[in-house]
Amino acid sequence: MSPTEHRALLRPTAILDYTHPRIEALIQSRGWRRLPTRERIAAIYDFVRNDIAFGYNLADDLPASRVLDDGLGQCNTKGSLLMALLRACGIPCRLHGFTIDKALQKGAITGLAYALAPRNIVHSWVEVELDGQWLELEGFILDADYLRALQQRFAKHQGPFCGYGVATPDLHAPPVEWNGGNTHIQKDGINQDLGVFDDPDRFYARHGANLDGLKRWLFQTVVRRWMNRNVARIRSAQSSHPPQAGSQPATPQGRQ
Repeated sequence: MSPTEHRALLRPTAILDYTHPRIEALIQSRGWRRLPTRERIAAIYDFVRNDIAFGYNLADDLPASRVLDDGLGQCNTKGSLLMALLRACGIPCRLHGFTIDKALQKGAITGLAYALAPRNIVHSWVEVELDGQWLELEGFILDADYLRALQQRFAKHQGPFCGYGVATPDLHAPPVEWNGGNTHIQKDGINQDLGVFDDPDRFYARHGANLDGLKRWLFQTVVRRWMNRNVARIRSAQSSHPPQAGSQPATPQGRQ
């Protein structure tokens, strides 16, 4: 990586607003900058994965500081926060954009919310440069409590699983813990590769967010609250609860 590319992948942007006082205060309180590089990435990854719960924000293109304030997020918004924290701690990173089939979200999203969702949902993961290699980080999307609830809910399921925010070959052993390699939880739901971008600002400028107009207004004012209540119910469910009607996982869509 050239010095110019290195600087571009560390700079703040309107979405990656890591100079915000609350982001800086978090980094100082956690002492992340004092950690060796691998431990630094691991600590930031674990924070975004588990301290920021899986849920739905007002929009995909929110500043990272707003995602931190919300305390929840999904693939795109948690990715923005992860990138902001990594860059603030000197870790070069970029965004890889995709679309996913909305079947991946069925169960987490139901009813009107599912009907409003576009067939192909804008999706992304974060790539970090470490020891001259680019690593794919996507496994941070679902917090451990939510994933554990799904594993209990579908305790007898074997083979590929697609639904409830998951698209993976094995629900009970998804590669979500960061140990120096790639992590994934929705990769098998990808149906279009949109390429690599220096930052989310450029990605959304080219491809937009998932909703606009009336659908965006309905999502922000009504539907999002239903979705987050549903996700909270799934997370808090006991293993003795049977799956809801119609909640069997779908077959993952093939990657194009």
